[in-house]
Amino acid sequence: MTDRTVAEIGTFSPPAARTRAAGPTRRRAHSLLKHAALIACALLMLYPVLWMVVSSLRPSNEIFRNAGIALTDLRVKNYSNGWNAFGWPFSHYLVNSLIVTVGAIIGNLLACSLAAYAFARLEFRAKRLWFALMLVTIMLPIHVLIVPQYVMYSQLGWVNTFLPLIVPKFLATDAFFIFLMVQFIRGIPRELDEAARIDGAGQGRIFFRIILPLMIPALATTAIFTFIWTWNDFYTQLIYLTDPDKYTTPIALRALVDQQSATDWGSVFSMSVMTLVPVFLVFLFGQRFLLRGIATTGGK
Repeated sequence: MTDRTVAEIGTFSPPAARTRAAGPTRRRAHSLLKHAALIACALLMLYPVLWMVVSSLRPSNEIFRNAGIALTDLRVKNYSNGWNAFGWPFSHYLVNSLIVTVGAIIGNLLACSLAAYAFARLEFRAKRLWFALMLVTIMLPIHVLIVPQYVMYSQLGWVNTFLPLIVPKFLATDAFFIFLMVQFIRGIPRELDEAARIDGAGQGRIFFRIILPLMIPALATTAIFTFIWTWNDFYTQLIYLTDPDKYTTPIALRALVDQQSATDWGSVFSMSVMTLVPVFLVFLFGQRFLLRGIATTGGK
């Protein structure tokens, strides 16, 4: 056997070995393509937000002439103009939105958790019927309820106050969150309740000392969704709030567009960015609770 033949045999690799060697390379290429596609989709979805942020720093006469996100003329003055465009600084409307949002969050956390505990753990007459009726309310659009609600709140003297936006939350009117918490509580082992009951704990103590601490992911999910939905709500706040002093940020932005014949779009976009920042921060720091809460895994 010649030296050339030995060298050829030494460098020969079977097909199976070549396939095993090519496997990691193929998987790496597939992973790169998948991540590139995801990044492209993310940029496509974020483009309107990026355009709004860039437009908030452009002169008003250039905003709708340029669909790109390249910034050539920096106009930081748009933020100061929008902040002081009304009789009150824009922080006044941010505080109004914060009052309504915090009140709605507290009401939903308290009332919906109590209602969910009753449906998940307690036994009472026509329980399934009441649970079904609660789920049916999810299907009712706000436009069906807004007229009778407005008449009732008007007779109570609550129109042009924050009460119609906050008080109903303390009556467990958001059936979606009740259903979410019911599913979460059902995932918590009943053995914990029985052990607490053996120690002499009543229903109130079981709820506040056992169930409620284990519901933190569901409570966080409820708080985050309530914040986003209430902060961005325009329809109901427009109906019940008529005094400019009571305006929230969505109504203030609408007024910023309507108050001038030639709208200062730079100011509108700059205040839109300011309104978007709290929602972005809440979602950024609360997304892990969203995943845990929606999964409804319960205690282990």
